[in-house]
Amino acid sequence: MRFPGPLTEGRLVRRYKRFLADVELSDGSLVTAHCANPGAMLGLVAPGRPVLLSASTNPARKLAWSWELVEAELPGGPQWVGINTARPNALVAEAFREGRLPPLAGATSWRAEVAYGRASRVDFLAGDAAGPIHVEVKNCHLMRRPGLAEFPDCVAARSARHMDELAEVVRLGGRAMVIWVVQMRAGRFTVAGDLDPGFAAAFRRARGAGVAAHAFTCRVDATEVTIGTEIPIDL
Repeated sequence: MRFPGPLTEGRLVRRYKRFLADVELSDGSLVTAHCANPGAMLGLVAPGRPVLLSASTNPARKLAWSWELVEAELPGGPQWVGINTARPNALVAEAFREGRLPPLAGATSWRAEVAYGRASRVDFLAGDAAGPIHVEVKNCHLMRRPGLAEFPDCVAARSARHMDELAEVVRLGGRAMVIWVVQMRAGRFTVAGDLDPGFAAAFRRARGAGVAAHAFTCRVDATEVTIGTEIPIDL
């Protein structure tokens, strides 16, 4: 998924109120960017880190800038990390359209934001000859050990509820799947049970019920973020 225009370089001053970030641009000016990320962003918000912003063409937007990438000092070395949690759904949809999503290779239909469960909406409802597949997409950008991506980076009660609802889909005879989009380079994926034991328990219940789980790394640079290879999930 290519960014709609060239990204603008800056350095992070601070991230605050969860959805705001002050950034110093290369010309010395200070701007406030929208941070589309409700998580703790562990290891990604150190002041002074290089960041890349996208500019909105919508004159009605309150904030003209959106924070897209940060060059984080991760275990194993620095790398660009995608922090915009609005991107993974579009990345998965793009990969599906282009036939680059092996777990759904046989699917022929695809709908977004379909109501199910207890007042929830599944990210995508795919369909093949055997019927529908509920597909939930999660963003991942946490790395505390070299090469190991983790989710979540804070308590994620809503995501835990999604796991239980996907499990219920399977118990009722349907099929369900969770896909993690890892917006950085990684060799493995795991659940950060020390940060959210509740989510870890919900994920174990979902896996025990038969919910499929997949994790994909991304190729991340200043021009695009693209889903890359699938990586193993360590439980």
